[in-house]
Amino acid sequence: MSYSIRPYQDTDLEAIKTITLVGFTGVSLDHALEEKLGGDLAGHDWRWRKARHIDDDVGAHAEGIFVAEAEGEVIGYISTVLDREAGKGRIPNLAVAVGARGQGIGRVLIGHALDYFRKEKLVYAVIETLDSNPIGQTLYPATGFQEIARQVHYAQRL
Repeated sequence: MSYSIRPYQDTDLEAIKTITLVGFTGVSLDHALEEKLGGDLAGHDWRWRKARHIDDDVGAHAEGIFVAEAEGEVIGYISTVLDREAGKGRIPNLAVAVGARGQGIGRVLIGHALDYFRKEKLVYAVIETLDSNPIGQTLYPATGFQEIARQVHYAQRL
């Protein structure tokens, strides 16, 4: 499959939300919260909460979102956040459409984000994943990331 990486455009928003909601089923904190605490929280399901993360990414740094596109169709994306003071680049979200997986698109998107961080003169990059995400646990070390620490999330229904 031939594809290209390009900057995010406002018209990409619904496509990247759709890719996110399919891709993060079972591997997002929002989904895990709903599974453990049961049902909707505050009248919204995990999909609504996860889709808001994309809105946050766009609001925080739309120029740092990069989209993989094949034949005019969005097939993946990566979002970034810059903390120039700390020298840190962060990747909050990365997803590839189910039909486009296994072709190295996630790896290329990560490489693109890392090049962007270097161009911005940042010193290091961070990305995180959950234990329930075997793709992230394989892909991130394969692209040069080192595991630094593990975090445990606790929650309770009020």
